[in-house]
Amino acid sequence: MFPVIYDFGDIDIFGFSFHPVINSYGFMLMLAFYSCYFFLNKDLKRLGHNPSLAGDIIFAAAVGGIVGSRVYFLLENFDQFISDPIGMIFSGGGLVFLGGLLGGLLAVTYVIKKNSLDWLVIADLVAPLLILGYAIGRVGCLLVGDDYGLPTHVPWGIEFPNGIPPSTYSIFQTRYPWVDLTGFTPGVLKVHPTQIYEILLGGGIFYFLYQKRLSIKIKGSLFFTYLILAGAERFMVEFLRINQKYFIGLSGAQIISLTMVSVGLWFLYNPVSQTEGHAVKENK
Repeated sequence: MFPVIYDFGDIDIFGFSFHPVINSYGFMLMLAFYSCYFFLNKDLKRLGHNPSLAGDIIFAAAVGGIVGSRVYFLLENFDQFISDPIGMIFSGGGLVFLGGLLGGLLAVTYVIKKNSLDWLVIADLVAPLLILGYAIGRVGCLLVGDDYGLPTHVPWGIEFPNGIPPSTYSIFQTRYPWVDLTGFTPGVLKVHPTQIYEILLGGGIFYFLYQKRLSIKIKGSLFFTYLILAGAERFMVEFLRINQKYFIGLSGAQIISLTMVSVGLWFLYNPVSQTEGHAVKENK
């Protein structure tokens, strides 16, 4: 694990001391947003839109995503929030993608309406970037040892002795009592590297969607395809994650994932309009 990319050490300026570091998770988030900005700026130019809109859209997605992910985290851990609201609100963790997706979509919708843009056209441009940003973010999770999966004996299992939290037997006993530890002994446990699973799956989905953007026939079809693929990916990987299952053996994330898939399928089979497509043409 590499939670810190670079440590500047202790710095004293005018009597003030501080210890700056470049955190790997924060760096990957920055890389995710910058990558999305690069691709969106490129496609907005080719469609004849003001490329400065890329900055507005990405900024709105970042702010809305952070707020949405935080709200989802607090709702998912409502008991802890009630017992320690201040501590939970200002804790360092709690950036949940599915909540971030909802918050980001609402914020981006505001920017789209403010600039009188076609929501479905912009949604199709953003669709590949959503899964790209997600995959890059998972690299950050891997580097800091966060969001790993269930204990396992598979050869490619990974130990996170300094993870957030560490993947130890005692941590699973106290923080995740619903996880079956039969066959495991006290100490640091190997777990499913679900971050790697999602990096690979997310990368594949991004490549597919990014190529498909060149041949869109119906506005919105690429975005709703994204909902199906991203929802299916998260639904499957969630079986190997440590999130508690609440309803008919499914976690909250899986219920939201099924909703994403259902919405995507419904709109693909019942398109909003049969208007001419808006494929982004490549400059040869």
